[in-house]
Amino acid sequence: EMNSIQANKTWELSVLPAGHRAIGLKWIFKAKKDPNGNIIKHKARLVAKGYAQREGVDFDEVFAPVARIETVRLLIALAAQKGWQIHHMDVKSAFLNGDLAEEVYVQQPPGFVVEGGKGKVLKLKKALYGLRQAPRAWNSKLDSELMKLGFERNPLEPAVYRRSHSDGYLLVGVYVDDLIITGPYQANIDAFKKEMMKSFSMSDLGLLSYYLGIQVTQEKGVITLCQSSYTLKILEQTGMKGCNPCHVPMENGLRLSKNDKSPLVDKTKYRSVIGSLRYFVNTRLDIAYAVGIVSRYMEDPKGSHWAAVKQILRYLSGTVNYGCIYKKLNASETKLTGYSDSDLAGDVDDRKSTSGSVFLLGSCLVTWVSQKQKVVALSSCEAEYIASANAACQGIWLSRLLGELLGIQTPKVRLLVDNKSAIALSKNPVHHDRSKHIDTRFHFIRDCVEQGEVDIDHVSTTEQLADILTKALGHVRFTELRQQLGVIK
Repeated sequence: EMNSIQANKTWELSVLPAGHRAIGLKWIFKAKKDPNGNIIKHKARLVAKGYAQREGVDFDEVFAPVARIETVRLLIALAAQKGWQIHHMDVKSAFLNGDLAEEVYVQQPPGFVVEGGKGKVLKLKKALYGLRQAPRAWNSKLDSELMKLGFERNPLEPAVYRRSHSDGYLLVGVYVDDLIITGPYQANIDAFKKEMMKSFSMSDLGLLSYYLGIQVTQEKGVITLCQSSYTLKILEQTGMKGCNPCHVPMENGLRLSKNDKSPLVDKTKYRSVIGSLRYFVNTRLDIAYAVGIVSRYMEDPKGSHWAAVKQILRYLSGTVNYGCIYKKLNASETKLTGYSDSDLAGDVDDRKSTSGSVFLLGSCLVTWVSQKQKVVALSSCEAEYIASANAACQGIWLSRLLGELLGIQTPKVRLLVDNKSAIALSKNPVHHDRSKHIDTRFHFIRDCVEQGEVDIDHVSTTEQLADILTKALGHVRFTELRQQLGVIK
């Protein structure tokens, strides 16, 4: 770590000027593991005590963009459908490359005080881990380097870059110091890797196999996302390893309430498990509804809520190796299709409805959401209309992002809803008497339909894939929808 810092010319020995104070440093030691839990590297990281920094003195702006998980899944879906390979690179000591605009001083690191320099401090020229502005400084440095290499930043997703070639194009997604790279030609990917290694000290990790705690398997024409290692880890931490598995994450017809009379449970443990389960939703659409429901009771969890959480864990125990699968399809099948659904007044306490939406590129899952609506709907038509309006926003963003990635005209989104009244309301510019009270922001979908950005069509309830995101289903129906959505073993 010290060699990297010195080679990077991160600091210089200095006398602390009047009116300034030096920030402390601390050593952090960590064992880096692979997906199977085996230690592959012992890391030492020198970290600044950023909590001592003062805004306007030691730092100004701190925000740095990262790629959304929906964008990552869209890149993976594109790569799978077009038969591309996805490569992975990691920047070594990434934050040390960021140039500082502010004047920042730190104390000399423990165990590495310069001989004859006792009482002096270090003036930073580059960022250190732990500094409040370090992520932004690194992102600015990476952004400028990619621009020099001829990349264009995506206006809809600032952490995705595209470079055009005479024979195709190259796509790069950035998550802090992790870069995922894909495109139609391997030669362009290899050339990019060499260019990046000239600019930064980087690790070429080859084909993407492990990203943000998600295991990625790339085979001919098929890419699979799974979190089996994380599943086993959480089951062991919660004492549920080896438990009896169940077929569904939540019993059909289960109604939870904040006013439940069952005894209180440990809030800290409950919230910790919920946080872990929310991370599972990145690859497990099938538990999104159940996790959304139990997340509503973190303020004051009761025994019945904990029992529902244990059922989700039991379900995960029986589906450890399940995940999203992305397959290669014909060009004619790569259309963006969305499904929108809603229940009515499903929450026992405030009678608010739950919206569910899912978008697929061809047959590949790209994004999904299951969340409680912010207003009380007076009818199933209104609940469905609100759900479809929110889904339309997501669909428009996805279609524009897809157009930017491929360098094509923005494709039209097809949104399927199983409520004919909601469809009629979205296509009729005249406000009906029963819809006067609906907030104007939900009428956004009307403009989308009128401008031809969204095609909203009816789908029968039996073919409504978003049904899995709005209610607890029986075993047969649940398994059928899970299979159709591509969440399989």
